[in-house]
Amino acid sequence: MTHRTVSQGLDQGLPDDPRARVSAPTPACPVEITLAALRGRWTTLIVRELLRSGSYAYSELASTLPELSDKVLTERLAQLAAAGVVLRTRTPGWPSTVTYELTPHGKELGPVLQALWDWGARVPAPPTAEEADVT
Repeated sequence: MTHRTVSQGLDQGLPDDPRARVSAPTPACPVEITLAALRGRWTTLIVRELLRSGSYAYSELASTLPELSDKVLTERLAQLAAAGVVLRTRTPGWPSTVTYELTPHGKELGPVLQALWDWGARVPAPPTAEEADVT
């Protein structure tokens, strides 16, 4: 997926950045980096919960999203940690405690998620299965 991130003589609020003048997606593209960090179902909800509370023990975070499986939560937290969005802290002891919180970089995703929400809220919803069968 190619992102048009350079205006063609019109100021559309888009960055004038040499990384945007590519003809194919690249790992260095800031949009691709952001989309990679947020990829996967449940990822944005996990970030939302961490934005709300600041820090969660694993079990606390799991309880805020009861329909999310432990396997997927573990995978998404590892993905977010690898992207530099989440900090994982293990406290020694028995049993040990693992807490998750957003890094300063991760906290900057708040306005990004808000912008995604705002944009999506303005898009007409697709018809439901029942509405599609009416035609």
